[in-house]
Amino acid sequence: MISTSSIDQGSRSIDQGSRPRIAYQGEPGANSHAVCQEHYPDHEAVPCASFEDAFAAVSGGDADLAMIPIDNSIAGRVADVHHFLPGSGLHIVAEHFWRIRFHVMGPAGADLSTIRTVHSHVHALGQCRRFIREHGLSPVISGDTAGAAREVAEAADPTQAAISPPMAAEIYGLQVLATDVEDEDHNTTRFVVLSPEPVTASPDEPAVVTTFLFNVRNIPAALYKALGGFATNGVNMTKLESYMVDGKFTGTQFLAEVDGHPDHPPVARALEELQFFTTDVTIMGVYPASPFRQEQ
Repeated sequence: MISTSSIDQGSRSIDQGSRPRIAYQGEPGANSHAVCQEHYPDHEAVPCASFEDAFAAVSGGDADLAMIPIDNSIAGRVADVHHFLPGSGLHIVAEHFWRIRFHVMGPAGADLSTIRTVHSHVHALGQCRRFIREHGLSPVISGDTAGAAREVAEAADPTQAAISPPMAAEIYGLQVLATDVEDEDHNTTRFVVLSPEPVTASPDEPAVVTTFLFNVRNIPAALYKALGGFATNGVNMTKLESYMVDGKFTGTQFLAEVDGHPDHPPVARALEELQFFTTDVTIMGVYPASPFRQEQ
């Protein structure tokens, strides 16, 4: 049977008369924070130390939504998110793509001739290797890109700089020393918005994404047969990720995404056929596709 995930709504404690809240992982000024401000300006953006904390904020009622990165065009899938997502009980209600930009920023008195070390998250440092090498800088790993900017501001040392999103310079009072220092101009992260309640897109939307989980039966060619219905019905599958179930090598769970709505006949037929070769199918979200997909 196809089901939708759910959580105990009795645990929700948000004051419905207050400003809605959206949780994100990172410190103020992080890319996730910027995406929240861009797409949910009426929400209060709530920083969380970890992805687990951001998930818990929504599940526990401390936030209405969560803005979570799920894939990056350079680094691939965000592993921690894919670990928490299947068992979260939350629903995907939207997606947003964000062009990742990194600036070099330092305290008053710093310029490119004074800096010796550059601080940032390990992935950001890896995505800005060319600039770091050309300027002979020593990379220093920080826990978060925006946190690196805060640390540099607190140190007030003109030999230290941070590689951080543009928003962080304004928040922490740093001056921008170099702009757009990332190696690749296609560096883009896909974010999904998580909610405790499902919000299903209309089948009349011009483009819809359906995300679902399924467990294949432990029989020969089960995955091949399970996916066959999408091929024969002409349904485009854009994502397929696998997970081990309960530490067992004989059971595998998959997260998949397809173009289309479950009410569209081709998708409905493919999902129906999928059930013959799986133990369960859980719809995690049916939401409008971002215009970025068509632009790309």
